Amino acid sequence: MLRITKSIIFSAVHTLAFLVLCFGTALAAGSASTSPTNIFRAESTPAKSIFNLSMFVLAVTGIIFVVVFTLLVYSISKFRSTSGNSNSEPAQVYGSTQIELAWTIIPILIVVVLFMATARAIHALQDAPMPAGAVEVTVIGHQFWWEYRYPKLGIVTANELHIPVSDSAHPTPTFLRLLSADTDHSFWIPQLAGKTDLVPNHPNRMWMDPGRTGIFVGQCAQYCGTQHAKMLLRISVDSPQDFEEWVREQRRPAIADERVAAGRQIFEHTACINCHAIAGTPANGRFGPDLTHLMSRTTIAAGAAANTQDNLRLWIQNPDAIKTGSLMPAMKLSDPDLDALMSYLETLR
Repeated sequence: MLRITKSIIFSAVHTLAFLVLCFGTALAAGSASTSPTNIFRAESTPAKSIFNLSMFVLAVTGIIFVVVFTLLVYSISKFRSTSGNSNSEPAQVYGSTQIELAWTIIPILIVVVLFMATARAIHALQDAPMPAGAVEVTVIGHQFWWEYRYPKLGIVTANELHIPVSDSAHPTPTFLRLLSADTDHSFWIPQLAGKTDLVPNHPNRMWMDPGRTGIFVGQCAQYCGTQHAKMLLRISVDSPQDFEEWVREQRRPAIADERVAAGRQIFEHTACINCHAIAGTPANGRFGPDLTHLMSRTTIAAGAAANTQDNLRLWIQNPDAIKTGSLMPAMKLSDPDLDALMSYLETLR
């Protein structure tokens, strides 16, 4: 009996120490870490609502743990076996109405409180009305990249989402309509909003109103195939002036430079044209990202590699070297053709 008692106390103390360590680590991460996926540094109203709800639930469950742990330690200490009572049976208590009511009513009240707090947060996020000045974006998840369409602005881009900052003086939230072109995906930018699934034939929506500019990184949070882990999200929150400048640049057609006409012909006469679109050319494919302003992006392959000349060249010739299992076919171009194509692509800014 004594050995069992010591084992229970040992396990309880270790559990408490582990929880304290986790909570301390979380607080330290929230105050000091600069990780772009830190859930403890919410920068948007939806993320802050989720964080506050999580802290409330953690506090309630933490109190429950402390109460149960204290009662357990008290019971073990007060009613432990001794040499004087080891051969006698402890007093038996049956049918305590007060105890029965307490362990029935109190858990019900706790569940009701947690349910109401959760329902309130869900309602505030999912049923928020879209103001007139909001930016609308249609997000389409593909294996394994993201397509962004701004219907009111006439812009189509990929993988790197640009939205304006929304400060208290000029609130400009961004509302996203989430669609899937193939299988289930999940749109998640920890510092800006919670996870929202993209389900085929079932449109979802979410919104965010980041209060500061900067780059925010996210992830497809639903396993969607071989390269799910490299289906990254990169959100650029721009100042109003920078966002307007980005919109102007994105509305322009692709640059028609006769010096790279050979590369353009290669693009238009190979499989590239079947999957990609470039404004102002016959290319209008939808299976791959729009390349009209390819070189304005800092990454390629949905954030899997930096958008450098060497990486882009490798991506065209052998996509599996960067993203194994991607649906981008290896073009196997000759060196002269690849050089010409690269020269053309580098003008797409």
